[in-house]
Amino acid sequence: MSELNYHHLRYFRAVAHDGNLTRTAERLNLSQSALSIQIKNLEERLGHALFERRGRQLYLTEAGRIALDHADTIFSAGEELVETLKETGRTRRAIRIGALATLSRNFQMEFLRPILGRSDVDMILRSGSTSELLGALESLNLDVVLLNQAPMADSVTPFVAQHVYQQRVSLIGKPDYGEAGTDLAGLLTRHPVILPTLESGVRSQFEALVERLGIVPQVAAEVDDMAMMRLLAREGAGLAVLPPIVVKGELEAGSLIEFDALPGMIENFYAVTTRRRFPNPLIRPLLEASQNTRSDRT
Repeated sequence: MSELNYHHLRYFRAVAHDGNLTRTAERLNLSQSALSIQIKNLEERLGHALFERRGRQLYLTEAGRIALDHADTIFSAGEELVETLKETGRTRRAIRIGALATLSRNFQMEFLRPILGRSDVDMILRSGSTSELLGALESLNLDVVLLNQAPMADSVTPFVAQHVYQQRVSLIGKPDYGEAGTDLAGLLTRHPVILPTLESGVRSQFEALVERLGIVPQVAAEVDDMAMMRLLAREGAGLAVLPPIVVKGELEAGSLIEFDALPGMIENFYAVTTRRRFPNPLIRPLLEASQNTRSDRT
Protein backbone atom coordinates (compact mmCIF):
# COMPACT_ATOMS: atom_id res chain seq x y z
CA MET A 1 0.00 0.00 0.00
CA SER A 2 1.49 3.33 -1.07
CA GLU A 3 2.05 6.04 1.52
CA LEU A 4 -0.18 9.09 1.78
CA ASN A 5 0.98 11.98 -0.40
CA TYR A 6 0.93 15.06 1.83
CA HIS A 7 1.01 17.44 -1.13
CA HIS A 8 -2.36 16.01 -2.16
CA LEU A 9 -3.57 16.43 1.42
CA ARG A 10 -2.41 20.05 1.54
CA TYR A 11 -4.25 20.90 -1.66
CA PHE A 12 -7.39 19.13 -0.44
CA ARG A 13 -7.26 21.08 2.82
CA ALA A 14 -7.01 24.39 0.95
CA VAL A 15 -10.01 23.58 -1.25
CA ALA A 16 -12.02 22.29 1.72
CA HIS A 17 -11.56 25.55 3.62
CA ASP A 18 -12.28 27.72 0.56
CA GLY A 19 -15.18 25.65 -0.73
CA ASN A 20 -14.39 26.80 -4.25
CA LEU A 21 -11.94 25.17 -6.67
CA THR A 22 -11.45 28.27 -8.83
CA ARG A 23 -10.67 30.54 -5.90
CA THR A 24 -8.22 28.05 -4.41
CA ALA A 25 -6.48 27.52 -7.74
CA GLU A 26 -5.98 31.27 -8.15
CA ARG A 27 -4.68 31.62 -4.60
CA LEU A 28 -2.20 28.78 -5.05
CA ASN A 29 -1.24 29.90 -8.56
CA LEU A 30 -2.30 26.57 -10.07
CA SER A 31 -4.60 25.63 -12.91
CA GLN A 32 -8.00 24.24 -11.99
CA SER A 33 -7.25 21.02 -13.83
CA ALA A 34 -3.98 20.51 -11.96
CA LEU A 35 -5.71 21.10 -8.63
CA SER A 36 -8.56 18.74 -9.58
CA ILE A 37 -6.03 16.00 -10.38
CA GLN A 38 -4.43 16.42 -6.95
CA ILE A 39 -7.81 16.01 -5.27
CA LYS A 40 -8.73 13.01 -7.43
CA ASN A 41 -5.43 11.31 -6.60
CA LEU A 42 -6.13 11.74 -2.89
CA GLU A 43 -9.67 10.36 -3.28
CA GLU A 44 -8.30 7.31 -5.10
CA ARG A 45 -5.71 6.79 -2.36
CA LEU A 46 -8.35 7.02 0.40
CA GLY A 47 -11.02 5.11 -1.49
CA HIS A 48 -13.74 7.70 -0.89
CA ALA A 49 -15.13 10.78 -2.60
CA LEU A 50 -14.22 13.84 -0.53
CA PHE A 51 -16.44 16.46 -2.19
CA GLU A 52 -19.81 16.70 -3.84
CA ARG A 53 -20.63 19.56 -6.16
CA ARG A 54 -23.78 21.63 -5.78
CA GLY A 55 -23.86 24.26 -8.46
CA ARG A 56 -20.53 26.06 -8.33
CA GLN A 57 -19.82 25.21 -4.72
CA LEU A 58 -18.04 22.16 -3.33
CA TYR A 59 -19.35 20.53 -0.16
CA LEU A 60 -17.53 17.99 1.95
CA THR A 61 -18.85 14.45 2.06
CA GLU A 62 -18.78 12.61 5.37
CA ALA A 63 -15.40 11.09 4.45
CA GLY A 64 -14.24 14.57 3.41
CA ARG A 65 -15.17 16.03 6.80
CA ILE A 66 -13.14 13.32 8.55
CA ALA A 67 -10.22 13.84 6.17
CA LEU A 68 -10.30 17.59 6.87
CA ASP A 69 -10.22 17.02 10.64
CA HIS A 70 -7.14 14.86 10.23
CA ALA A 71 -5.53 17.25 7.76
CA ASP A 72 -6.00 20.16 10.16
CA THR A 73 -4.45 18.07 12.94
CA ILE A 74 -1.50 17.02 10.78
CA PHE A 75 -0.59 20.50 9.60
CA SER A 76 -1.20 22.07 13.01
CA ALA A 77 1.20 19.53 14.48
CA GLY A 78 3.76 20.48 11.86
CA GLU A 79 3.45 24.14 12.80
CA GLU A 80 3.92 23.27 16.46
CA LEU A 81 7.02 21.25 15.61
CA VAL A 82 8.56 24.23 13.89
CA GLU A 83 7.79 26.45 16.88
CA THR A 84 9.41 24.16 19.43
CA LEU A 85 11.26 20.85 19.19
CA LYS A 86 10.40 20.10 22.80
CA GLU A 87 6.68 19.90 22.15
CA THR A 88 5.87 16.25 21.52
CA GLY A 89 2.16 16.95 21.20
CA ARG A 90 -0.76 14.56 21.10
CA THR A 91 -3.21 13.74 18.38
CA ARG A 92 -6.19 16.06 18.76
CA ARG A 93 -9.66 15.34 17.51
CA ALA A 94 -12.34 17.92 16.84
CA ILE A 95 -15.99 17.60 17.80
CA ARG A 96 -18.56 20.09 16.54
CA ILE A 97 -21.51 20.56 18.87
CA GLY A 98 -24.60 22.64 18.22
CA ALA A 99 -27.08 23.68 20.88
CA LEU A 100 -30.42 25.42 20.73
CA ALA A 101 -29.74 29.07 21.54
CA THR A 102 -32.37 29.06 24.29
CA LEU A 103 -31.16 25.85 25.93
CA SER A 104 -29.95 25.81 29.53
CA ARG A 105 -26.23 26.51 29.74
CA ASN A 106 -26.04 24.38 32.89
CA PHE A 107 -27.42 21.40 30.99
CA GLN A 108 -24.91 21.96 28.20
CA MET A 109 -22.03 22.00 30.69
CA GLU A 110 -23.25 18.76 32.28
CA PHE A 111 -23.43 17.09 28.86
CA LEU A 112 -19.92 18.26 27.89
CA ARG A 113 -18.30 17.42 31.22
CA PRO A 114 -16.77 14.08 30.09
CA ILE A 115 -14.55 15.87 27.54
CA LEU A 116 -13.98 19.20 29.30
CA GLY A 117 -10.30 19.89 29.90
CA ARG A 118 -9.07 17.06 27.69
CA SER A 119 -5.89 18.15 25.91
CA ASP A 120 -6.60 15.85 22.96
CA VAL A 121 -10.00 17.37 22.13
CA ASP A 122 -10.92 20.50 20.22
CA MET A 123 -14.51 21.53 20.94
CA ILE A 124 -16.27 23.76 18.42
CA LEU A 125 -19.55 25.02 19.90
CA ARG A 126 -22.35 26.60 17.87
CA SER A 127 -25.81 27.88 18.80
CA GLY A 128 -28.83 28.62 16.68
CA SER A 129 -32.42 27.74 15.94
CA THR A 130 -33.61 24.16 15.58
CA SER A 131 -33.82 24.41 11.78
CA GLU A 132 -30.35 25.96 11.50
CA LEU A 133 -28.76 23.34 13.71
CA LEU A 134 -30.45 20.37 12.04
CA GLY A 135 -29.45 21.75 8.64
CA ALA A 136 -25.83 21.96 9.79
CA LEU A 137 -26.05 18.43 11.20
CA GLU A 138 -27.47 17.10 7.95
CA SER A 139 -24.70 18.80 5.93
CA LEU A 140 -22.06 17.29 8.27
CA ASN A 141 -20.98 20.65 9.67
CA LEU A 142 -22.01 19.48 13.15
CA ASP A 143 -21.50 16.12 14.84
CA VAL A 144 -24.24 16.38 17.46
CA VAL A 145 -27.05 18.82 18.28
CA LEU A 146 -28.61 19.43 21.71
CA LEU A 147 -32.34 20.14 21.72
CA ASN A 148 -35.26 20.00 24.14
CA GLN A 149 -37.60 18.37 21.62
CA ALA A 150 -36.86 15.35 19.43
CA PRO A 151 -36.96 16.24 15.71
CA MET A 152 -39.02 14.41 13.15
CA ALA A 153 -37.04 11.80 11.22
CA ASP A 154 -37.69 10.12 7.89
CA SER A 155 -35.81 8.17 5.25
CA VAL A 156 -34.41 11.37 3.72
CA THR A 157 -33.20 12.97 6.97
CA PRO A 158 -32.56 10.05 9.36
CA PHE A 159 -31.99 11.93 12.59
CA VAL A 160 -31.25 9.83 15.67
CA ALA A 161 -32.48 11.47 18.89
CA GLN A 162 -30.97 10.08 22.10
CA HIS A 163 -32.88 11.01 25.25
CA VAL A 164 -30.01 12.13 27.51
CA TYR A 165 -31.61 14.08 30.32
CA GLN A 166 -34.96 14.60 32.00
CA GLN A 167 -35.75 16.93 34.86
CA ARG A 168 -38.85 17.99 36.71
CA VAL A 169 -40.18 21.49 36.10
CA SER A 170 -40.73 23.64 39.18
CA LEU A 171 -41.84 27.05 40.34
CA ILE A 172 -38.65 29.00 40.99
CA GLY A 173 -38.49 32.42 42.63
CA LYS A 174 -36.98 34.70 45.24
CA PRO A 175 -37.39 33.75 48.91
CA ASP A 176 -39.64 36.83 49.35
CA TYR A 177 -42.52 34.89 47.78
CA GLY A 178 -42.72 32.50 50.71
CA GLU A 179 -41.34 29.17 51.84
CA ALA A 180 -40.63 26.02 49.86
CA GLY A 181 -43.63 23.68 49.92
CA THR A 182 -46.19 26.51 49.94
CA ASP A 183 -49.53 25.47 48.44
CA LEU A 184 -49.15 25.35 44.65
CA ALA A 185 -52.59 26.75 43.82
CA GLY A 186 -52.06 29.60 46.27
CA LEU A 187 -48.69 30.52 44.75
CA LEU A 188 -50.09 30.57 41.23
CA THR A 189 -53.08 32.63 42.31
CA ARG A 190 -51.15 35.26 44.31
CA HIS A 191 -48.02 35.79 42.19
CA PRO A 192 -47.27 36.47 38.52
CA VAL A 193 -45.46 33.78 36.53
CA ILE A 194 -42.63 33.85 34.00
CA LEU A 195 -43.43 31.34 31.27
CA PRO A 196 -41.73 29.86 28.21
CA THR A 197 -43.39 30.79 24.91
CA LEU A 198 -46.30 28.90 23.38
CA GLU A 199 -43.98 26.87 21.13
CA SER A 200 -42.41 25.19 24.16
CA GLY A 201 -43.48 21.73 25.28
CA VAL A 202 -43.22 22.94 28.88
CA ARG A 203 -45.71 25.73 28.16
CA SER A 204 -48.32 23.30 26.86
CA GLN A 205 -47.85 21.16 29.97
CA PHE A 206 -48.29 24.23 32.18
CA GLU A 207 -51.47 25.28 30.37
CA ALA A 208 -52.90 21.81 30.94
CA LEU A 209 -51.95 21.96 34.63
CA VAL A 210 -53.61 25.31 35.39
CA GLU A 211 -56.68 24.15 33.46
CA ARG A 212 -56.94 21.15 35.77
CA LEU A 213 -56.47 23.39 38.80
CA GLY A 214 -59.05 25.90 37.57
CA ILE A 215 -56.56 28.79 37.79
CA VAL A 216 -55.94 31.71 35.44
CA PRO A 217 -52.46 32.92 36.42
CA GLN A 218 -51.14 36.42 35.84
CA VAL A 219 -48.38 36.22 33.23
CA ALA A 220 -45.44 38.52 33.99
CA ALA A 221 -43.47 37.55 30.88
CA GLU A 222 -43.31 35.01 28.06
CA VAL A 223 -39.68 34.22 27.21
CA ASP A 224 -38.07 31.83 24.73
CA ASP A 225 -34.66 31.92 26.44
CA MET A 226 -33.97 30.02 29.66
CA ALA A 227 -31.10 32.36 30.51
CA MET A 228 -33.47 35.35 30.36
CA MET A 229 -36.06 33.51 32.47
CA ARG A 230 -33.34 32.92 35.04
CA LEU A 231 -32.43 36.62 35.09
CA LEU A 232 -36.07 37.70 35.43
CA ALA A 233 -36.53 35.30 38.35
CA ARG A 234 -33.42 36.71 40.02
CA GLU A 235 -34.85 40.23 39.62
CA GLY A 236 -38.10 39.18 41.29
CA ALA A 237 -40.30 39.67 38.22
CA GLY A 238 -42.34 36.59 39.12
CA LEU A 239 -42.24 32.86 39.68
CA ALA A 240 -40.41 31.15 36.81
CA VAL A 241 -41.58 27.84 35.38
CA LEU A 242 -38.18 26.19 34.95
CA PRO A 243 -36.20 22.99 35.42
CA PRO A 244 -34.06 23.50 38.55
CA ILE A 245 -30.86 22.75 36.60
CA VAL A 246 -31.24 26.13 34.86
CA VAL A 247 -30.77 27.96 38.18
CA LYS A 248 -28.52 25.42 39.88
CA GLY A 249 -26.08 28.05 41.17
CA GLU A 250 -28.79 30.36 42.51
CA LEU A 251 -30.53 27.49 44.31
CA GLU A 252 -27.27 26.45 45.95
CA ALA A 253 -26.57 30.05 46.98
CA GLY A 254 -30.10 30.58 48.30
CA SER A 255 -30.81 33.62 46.13
CA LEU A 256 -33.63 31.62 44.53
CA ILE A 257 -35.65 28.73 45.94
CA GLU A 258 -37.65 25.90 44.44
CA PHE A 259 -41.17 26.39 45.78
CA ASP A 260 -42.78 23.31 44.34
CA ALA A 261 -42.35 20.74 41.59
CA LEU A 262 -45.17 21.11 39.09
CA PRO A 263 -47.01 17.75 38.97
CA GLY A 264 -46.68 15.87 35.71
CA MET A 265 -44.36 18.47 34.16
CA ILE A 266 -40.94 17.51 32.83
CA GLU A 267 -38.34 19.00 30.51
CA ASN A 268 -36.57 16.55 28.19
CA PHE A 269 -33.19 17.03 26.58
CA TYR A 270 -31.98 15.21 23.47
CA ALA A 271 -28.65 14.67 21.75
CA VAL A 272 -29.40 14.43 18.03
CA THR A 273 -27.06 12.82 15.51
CA THR A 274 -27.42 11.40 12.01
CA ARG A 275 -26.66 7.91 10.80
CA ARG A 276 -23.11 8.03 9.50
CA ARG A 277 -20.66 5.52 8.20
CA PHE A 278 -17.91 7.26 10.16
CA PRO A 279 -19.39 8.67 13.38
CA ASN A 280 -17.19 10.90 15.51
CA PRO A 281 -15.82 8.62 18.27
CA LEU A 282 -16.06 11.44 20.83
CA ILE A 283 -19.85 11.25 20.74
CA ARG A 284 -19.90 7.83 22.41
CA PRO A 285 -18.38 8.88 25.77
CA LEU A 286 -20.77 11.84 25.93
CA LEU A 287 -23.82 9.66 25.38
CA GLU A 288 -22.57 6.92 27.70
CA ALA A 289 -21.95 9.43 30.50
CA SER A 290 -25.44 10.86 30.00
CA GLN A 291 -27.01 7.40 30.17
CA ASN A 292 -25.05 6.61 33.34
CA THR A 293 -26.20 9.89 34.90
CA ARG A 294 -29.81 9.06 34.07
CA SER A 295 -29.41 5.63 35.69
CA ASP A 296 -27.99 7.19 38.84
CA ARG A 297 -31.02 9.49 39.16
CA THR A 298 -33.59 6.71 38.74
